Amino acid sequence: MKVITMLLSPLLYFQISADEEVEKKRGSSIRLLRCTLTHRGSGGNHMSWSLVYITQHITVPLPLFTLSLSLSNTHTHTLNHNFTMGNFAANEGLSVFVILVWLGINAYLFVQFYMNFLTERWFYTRVLLGDALSWARAPAACLNFNCMLILLPVCRNLLSFLRGSIQCCSRTAARQLDRNITFHKLVAYMIAFHTAVHIIAHLFNFEWFMGAQLYRNSSSLPFVLSQIGTGDNASYLNPIRTDQTNPTIVMFTTIAGLTGVVITLALILIITSSMEVIRRSYFEVFWYTHHLFIIFFIGLVFHGFGRIVRGQTATSLLENKPSQCADQFESWGKNGTFCPKPEFAGNPPMTWKWVVGPMILYVCERLVRFYRSQQKVVITKVVMHPSKTLELQMKRKGFRMEVGQYVFMQCPCVSQLEWHPFTLTSAPEEDHFSVHIRIVGDWTQGLYEACGGDKNETQEAWKLPKMAIDGPFGTASEDVFGYEVVMLVGAGIGVTPFASVLKSVWYKHIQENQNVFTKKIYFYWLCPETQAFEWFADLLQSLEGQMTEKGMVDFLSYNIYLTRWKETEAAHFRVHHEAENDPITGLKQKTLYGKPNWDNEFTTIGTKHPEKKVGVFLCGPTQLADVLEKQCLSHSEAGVKFIFNKENF
Repeated sequence: MKVITMLLSPLLYFQISADEEVEKKRGSSIRLLRCTLTHRGSGGNHMSWSLVYITQHITVPLPLFTLSLSLSNTHTHTLNHNFTMGNFAANEGLSVFVILVWLGINAYLFVQFYMNFLTERWFYTRVLLGDALSWARAPAACLNFNCMLILLPVCRNLLSFLRGSIQCCSRTAARQLDRNITFHKLVAYMIAFHTAVHIIAHLFNFEWFMGAQLYRNSSSLPFVLSQIGTGDNASYLNPIRTDQTNPTIVMFTTIAGLTGVVITLALILIITSSMEVIRRSYFEVFWYTHHLFIIFFIGLVFHGFGRIVRGQTATSLLENKPSQCADQFESWGKNGTFCPKPEFAGNPPMTWKWVVGPMILYVCERLVRFYRSQQKVVITKVVMHPSKTLELQMKRKGFRMEVGQYVFMQCPCVSQLEWHPFTLTSAPEEDHFSVHIRIVGDWTQGLYEACGGDKNETQEAWKLPKMAIDGPFGTASEDVFGYEVVMLVGAGIGVTPFASVLKSVWYKHIQENQNVFTKKIYFYWLCPETQAFEWFADLLQSLEGQMTEKGMVDFLSYNIYLTRWKETEAAHFRVHHEAENDPITGLKQKTLYGKPNWDNEFTTIGTKHPEKKVGVFLCGPTQLADVLEKQCLSHSEAGVKFIFNKENF
């Protein structure tokens, strides 16, 4: 009785409104469409027309590929406890090795330089500063190393070249390049950590330097050391040359202090603006402040030019050995003594040697980007989908792409400086490339208005905005066709890279390409609302029809999940479950509610495909990535192996 009540009560309440909603969702308006047509007239003259029309897009119901009967909103995970080191090594072995090597180099540099400043050359410096000397210099060495690395993961063209070079040799190695942003963040965290240690140690050092000048006692070795070098061109140890000052003034009047303040402020702004909440909601803030890295690196290169930390010179060590002369400091330089005053000098600046190579590579990277940005891009079609998703179809001479790649886009009339990444939704076989852009934020809203999305009247072709394109660049999705069995998981607009994959599959079968290694695709789309389905429906319908004609109905299994629908709406759906078309989306594929039971999905796929490597590809949030990665590890057994791949921007 409870079940019957649950089914009937929503029906009585929602029947009329739901039926009206279904009709709205089946017929969805696309109100903006532009095509630029080019005609070659006699004599080689070109004439262009702009065709702008309003159309009514009808979402055609899709036949069922594979129907999942799991309608439960409960998300129960009972992980298969088959985790072994072999499973972990297959997915994460090389990544862990790279991280361990990186951490090992950091540890080695820290210990090596910490010990270097415990040697005899730095004995008198340690008299003034104590252990704070080593605690300042050891992090500086690690900073040099990590600042050398920080630029490399964001050299997109370099990574694309490396990816293409090693992909034919090792798919596992190529996958590491797809985690470039993750490594970039790890290096940034390491820089922040060592910067904090370096700053704290030097704050103590400035206090010790100042204290040595203020405690004016000729019987005190720190004071005697601070008085060395008062003459012209004489070497000194204490950079604070008088007691009539304070550490703050010294900080802003020395090269090391001034550049240190500048690069610290730049680093703080870069890190705080890189928080995910800011990057997602205020991308412009993230983009502009990230370019403070230019100031950071300029300050970093000049930071050591003042040679503020000084040690005893090699010549002076021969004449004034601390082990013999330190206790006789009151007689230094006097007649009849064998201990002259020690002389000091700073190390030559070393940071530039660490970072000059990556800086040159990055300059070359920006030159390549600038060259590409000057190439003419023609917008051939603009479509505004009902889900407030803008589709741009474009052409550029010499543009070549692979499935799942992405480009950076700039619209000068919106912003002269901002570049935004978007996944390509077109297939390599098409004569254009396209992107789907969800309208969120100032930049996308500006692009929407520049394309005439806020206008109802007809627009001329030459009024379309100019676009600059950098790319395409490789991602994990490029490896889709390297697996015989593939799982594609998209969340919301994260479905875009898989649009390219599925389109390419469709073209390959249209052209009867016999070299398609992939035999089975499992496609999962998790979306909060139904509107986002509309622009993707035609592609699924075309692909399903092609598979049916060729007797390959089982090639693609897809499941669509609505993750934010209320239980009352789900109950209304269950009443109509036997209907030919889905009552919500109008598709023959029944829409599922809640979240997938990933444990069941992985178990089923693993059972169907023993002795196979299954490529799992995700474009979605970090939380979902964590879930899928754990599932890949727990369900990889002696036979089947699940290899996890994630899109990163």
